[in-house]
Amino acid sequence: MCWGTLASLVAVSSGNAGNAMALRVAGRLLAQALPVTALMFALFPRVEAPAWHWLDQQKQARTGLGDRLEPGAISDLALSPELAFRVKFSGEIPPQNQLYWRGPVFSFTDGSAWAMSKSDYVLRYQDRMRFRGKPYRYTVLLEPQDRNWVYALDMPADYDASLRRNANYQLISRAKAGEAAELDIVSYPEYNTGYLTKTEYRENLQLPDSPSARVIDLVRRLRGFDGKPEAYIDRVLDYFRRQHFNYSLHPPLMQDHFIDTFLFDARTGFCNHYAAAFVYLMRIAGIPSRIVTGYQGGTYNPVGKFLEVRQANAHAWAEVWLQGRGWTRIDPTTAIAPDRVEREVNVARQVETDAVSLTSPETARSEAGLLALRQVLNSVDYHWQRWIVRYGTENQSLLWSRLGVDSLFKSLLWLVAAIGLTLSIFGIGMLISRHPVEDPEVRLYRSFCRRMAKKGIRIRPGEGPHDFALRAKAQKPEMARLIDEVTRLFVQLRYGRSSSEADIGQLKKRIKAISRSMPSQFPQGMARYRK
Repeated sequence: MCWGTLASLVAVSSGNAGNAMALRVAGRLLAQALPVTALMFALFPRVEAPAWHWLDQQKQARTGLGDRLEPGAISDLALSPELAFRVKFSGEIPPQNQLYWRGPVFSFTDGSAWAMSKSDYVLRYQDRMRFRGKPYRYTVLLEPQDRNWVYALDMPADYDASLRRNANYQLISRAKAGEAAELDIVSYPEYNTGYLTKTEYRENLQLPDSPSARVIDLVRRLRGFDGKPEAYIDRVLDYFRRQHFNYSLHPPLMQDHFIDTFLFDARTGFCNHYAAAFVYLMRIAGIPSRIVTGYQGGTYNPVGKFLEVRQANAHAWAEVWLQGRGWTRIDPTTAIAPDRVEREVNVARQVETDAVSLTSPETARSEAGLLALRQVLNSVDYHWQRWIVRYGTENQSLLWSRLGVDSLFKSLLWLVAAIGLTLSIFGIGMLISRHPVEDPEVRLYRSFCRRMAKKGIRIRPGEGPHDFALRAKAQKPEMARLIDEVTRLFVQLRYGRSSSEADIGQLKKRIKAISRSMPSQFPQGMARYRK
């Protein structure tokens, strides 16, 4: 865009530059400006956006998870291809069924909707978390969103200094909401959160009212009141698996008595339906439990070697507190639709009936080609966003530290020195250039003057083209027409505003015609050696 705009300015200002010439001049100017621009971009102190910029950002609608969980909240995102964040692992990538990206946690319910816990003060009383197994190191490139939530692989152990962890083990950014961010995190898939505080115990057994007789009977039949918690969890999941429950993006509306309607009548729902029903059954049996929302899975980009997590990957699962293990993830969706957490979500293939359609080989090849093209474009966008768009104060500070710069004054000195060195190199190159570039019309007119000099008519110092043409025509009247045409074309190309590349060609032809009209300068006997 800069190249085309600058070429247009060159063409307009010069008046006689054709498209090719304007593009060449603009390209040369950009090539000369690029080093200085890169230096200023990398070293010049970053300026924060003005306050009105944040007001403008508030007008931009963004989709994503919210701070209130209702029955259809996540299913509304299931067909959204909007990018949530991208992840680049420094080593091995976890299996697809371990990619749980932790977000907001919900503990309070009115029987249908769920709300988040606000008891962050219990963080100081919580047990020290213990990690084991293999750690995963990765960088999250977070897209701008309405909230300052950061989705980390469950469970985050070490993270960027700009983040904090709340009492529900969710990472919160200290930066303003709406900013894109690049964050380094280390997570362990195996962990033990330790004991449960009294406040957490009370919050995660909360029920909106007394359960119905049908629900109580179900819990009793599944031995929730007298069996071990682990065995009861298995029996509940087996109940979902064997009692003809269905997984659907478009479950029926269940406004009244949501749990009873879902468990005994509709038996069709999305991930948050199953998570809510599972947590309800756990709490009746006296097992502390809660709903965790976030994202599950991700699509691997083999070109850029990173994961793309989109809004379609939004998911809800449950956590139960078990003695000796702490908070433990249980995903009821795996009992109904295990493919949901084993395979990548393909938004393009999601249809209202949730069916899998057969495609022809030609269609499959076409889709494979489009997929490869999308992967390349997404990889280019990832690196552009990471190294250009989101190059900010932190990246610049890292660069300064590597250069040994520890103050603003030193950074300005580096900037001035670098720009001065660059300009000096260009200046020296221009001074020592042995072949100054001439405009094509000037070069052709000099050729015309040299040919006229062979006829004994030399242009005088300071003599203009019209005066020279009058004197040349007086001495060579037989060449008056060619001299007039050459002079007219040169003046038009040099000083006019309606010239083109075709006029350059005409000028060349007229000068060649003058050469052909000139008599031989060789003696009669040497004519055969002329060529």
